[in-house]
Amino acid sequence: MRYRLLADSMGQRTFVAIFDTGDEVMAGLQTFAREQRLAGSRLTAIGACSEVLLGYFDWDTREYRPIPIAEQVEVLSLVGDITLAPDGGPQVHAHMVVGKSDGTAHGGHLLRAMVRPTLEVMVTEEPAHLRRQFDPASGIALVRI
Repeated sequence: MRYRLLADSMGQRTFVAIFDTGDEVMAGLQTFAREQRLAGSRLTAIGACSEVLLGYFDWDTREYRPIPIAEQVEVLSLVGDITLAPDGGPQVHAHMVVGKSDGTAHGGHLLRAMVRPTLEVMVTEEPAHLRRQFDPASGIALVRI
């Protein structure tokens, strides 16, 4: 993965991050967020992947049920945010919708994805940072404003 700062004005920064074949998306985004000290950011992306692991949050178990997709797919939409985790480090939270060759779509929380041939990600960081705090009712860290 490689990235470039496109704009930096009045505390708002905009980046493009380009992933290549074999890059793992969540690990790359987490590394990028840490290197750039991102928080209070939003991201969008399109591209394609050779395999994807999505998750569905099961309210009863408070765990993500895995949705493995072991085939070439188009990334129809990837949207998410980068906030500060309870430990103060950046935390990437993203949802992805992928399209299969038969036209069906599958979506969920992005757990892991291997890029093939590219994924083009736009990241915009706002001047204000957002922090996540553990929510006992859901069992996950949620954004608090």
